[in-house]
Amino acid sequence: MTDIWSFPTRILFGPGAAQQLGSEAKRLGATHALLVSDPGVAGAGILEGVSESLEVAGLSVARYIDISGNPLEAEVLGATDAYRTSGADLVVGVGGGSALDVAKLVRVLATHPLPLAQYDDAKGGDAKITEDVPPMIALPTTAGTGSEVGRSGVVTLQATNTKTVIFAPKLMPDVAILDPMLSVSLPPRATAATGFDALTHAIEAYCAKGHHPMADAIALTSIRLVVANIETAVHDGKDLKARGAMLEAAMMGATAFQKGLGACHSLAHPLSAETGMHHGLANALCLPAVLDFNRQAVPERIATIAKILGARGDDVETLAFECSGAVKALRRKLGLPDGLGAEGLEEDALPKLAELAIADACHTLNPRECTAEDMLALFRASL
Repeated sequence: MTDIWSFPTRILFGPGAAQQLGSEAKRLGATHALLVSDPGVAGAGILEGVSESLEVAGLSVARYIDISGNPLEAEVLGATDAYRTSGADLVVGVGGGSALDVAKLVRVLATHPLPLAQYDDAKGGDAKITEDVPPMIALPTTAGTGSEVGRSGVVTLQATNTKTVIFAPKLMPDVAILDPMLSVSLPPRATAATGFDALTHAIEAYCAKGHHPMADAIALTSIRLVVANIETAVHDGKDLKARGAMLEAAMMGATAFQKGLGACHSLAHPLSAETGMHHGLANALCLPAVLDFNRQAVPERIATIAKILGARGDDVETLAFECSGAVKALRRKLGLPDGLGAEGLEEDALPKLAELAIADACHTLNPRECTAEDMLALFRASL
């Protein structure tokens, strides 16, 4: 059975929901689809079923799959060329956050002029995304970024080698199809890393500055879903109930972070851009240090998170202190490394990374103000 929600994206959820892709495409009035994906998804055979659903509904289909784990501007340009030359009128993103983000940005460049850098959200670029964009359907194969319900795409720009957020309400996909059957082939380490991305989104959204009770409630439920299901999803990848719950958690984490993110994402973005580290893994390795750093600013909230994670304590101070340790314990259970050093990062790389982290806008809504020195200290604490 497929559940259908609107929040405000039209969301189809349940095993086998991907079979309804063709009918959803027809509902949008599309006749030719460009599938934007990556080699891993293509190699797993997922695109065959996706293409078949579209073709049975009468659409012609083209593909662009040259996308890396941390999408580059050149990949967005290549996918946009494929969209134009194929005569597509619909973008279908199939994959993790990278593929979905590239699919979103194709919609920008299909209707707006270059350069892509002018749409940088940190520089007011959202105001320049004014034209209607082509429709998009998103089918996530990982439970991490929640990009299928988000209004932004992240890309590393060629000129600066900086991870850059392109944001506009128009970029929210028209339809998101959450089918846990699409994620069963994801390997354990990738399941753990993407799941930690969803967890970090929810935790940072809950702790971010500002008053947003709806985002807070959604973030807490996302945290609970991750804690209850991520171990099963990692160790028994064919468990559709756990896979489905993780897709729900990722979707909810992305919905919640409209409130904001925090220092962990500012640390993770340059790690991905400079070293190629998986974004979810970067979050997993930096999150404990950030929780300790933020403890004095929002102890009650960090204590609440610790309780969900299973930490023991009878008072706020104790629980807040135990939170980072609970995150490390979960990380260990999932087979992720203990720190950045285990991934080959060395002390001499940290000053440059800290400069890039303080230039990243995510930390501006961190509950405790950050300096460049703080960023360096957080990287050192995460080694």
